[in-house]
Amino acid sequence: MDKVATRATSRRKFLRQSGALMALSLQFPFNFPVLKMKIMKERFDVIIVGGSYAGLAAGMALGRALRNVLIIDAGKPANRFTPYSHNFITQDGTPPAAIASLARQQVDQYDSVMRVSGLAVHAEKRPDGFLVQLDSLETFQGSKLIFATGVVDLFPNIPGFSDCWGKSVLHCPYCHGYEVRGVKTGILGNGDFAFEFGTLISNWTDDLAIFTNGVSTLTPGQISALRKHHIPVIEDPIKALDHTQGSLKGIVFHDGRFIDLKAIYSRPAFAQHSDIPKELGCELTSEGYIQIDGSHRTSVPGVFACGDNVTKLRTVANAVSMGTTAGMMVNKELIQENF
Repeated sequence: MDKVATRATSRRKFLRQSGALMALSLQFPFNFPVLKMKIMKERFDVIIVGGSYAGLAAGMALGRALRNVLIIDAGKPANRFTPYSHNFITQDGTPPAAIASLARQQVDQYDSVMRVSGLAVHAEKRPDGFLVQLDSLETFQGSKLIFATGVVDLFPNIPGFSDCWGKSVLHCPYCHGYEVRGVKTGILGNGDFAFEFGTLISNWTDDLAIFTNGVSTLTPGQISALRKHHIPVIEDPIKALDHTQGSLKGIVFHDGRFIDLKAIYSRPAFAQHSDIPKELGCELTSEGYIQIDGSHRTSVPGVFACGDNVTKLRTVANAVSMGTTAGMMVNKELIQENF
């Protein structure tokens, strides 16, 4: 909203008014022909839903390609719980919010890119593009859509888990493993995931245990391999995670036992942050990600996706890379359609 307030106040005011009037014109299409023409003039080449790292990177690529772009952002990035971002060259150890703030400032330098704060709640395909509606009832039109909406983590019902998420309960060793190298570490999971992560995390610490929080589904062969590397599998049900302001102290079990730990890796279930891609007909993968091709196109023509909503590789660097690529591919498609 800062850019809109300082550089494009009048434009946004017009868009607000035209969005509301468009809603009326859709209900009474024969009564507002002049208003509909005005609205059609104020449209975007690309609407980006999601204004975190992937969305901002896509916006910058399109701004530099001279495209008229709208970025819609609800302001709830998945890594807002994480105090520091790592493994992003030039930004290693920087708070995620600081990276995002600088990104917004730099994107705002491109006059053809506009940002609006709000939650996109509906989109529909039109003969000449797409219509997107916000929870404020503002309505915008664009030729192409990019979804950079991310995912929502579905935390297990374990007291303390959400408090420690992103601080000492971690999802990625490449993002956080160096900071907890060599300390007593746990993996909260079961089956193939627990085995694969046990193999992976053993690179960062020799003091490692797997906690299945119930009956293990690991195969005998997996358990044998873990034992060979001195990684125990503990099946006892977990009562809570003991912590101080998100800094893990250990696991409390229902039988009263306590095991001290400094870090836990976990990969909780997730859901798409926005249902709009699915409602538009975008196909999902078997894991629940939006399916894209090598150019970030979804199964719906004119709709692209990038960032955490399309991949399990959840790093800031990867989100920026994917957003930049998606922006370039959308611009290329617009050129090819109009050349």
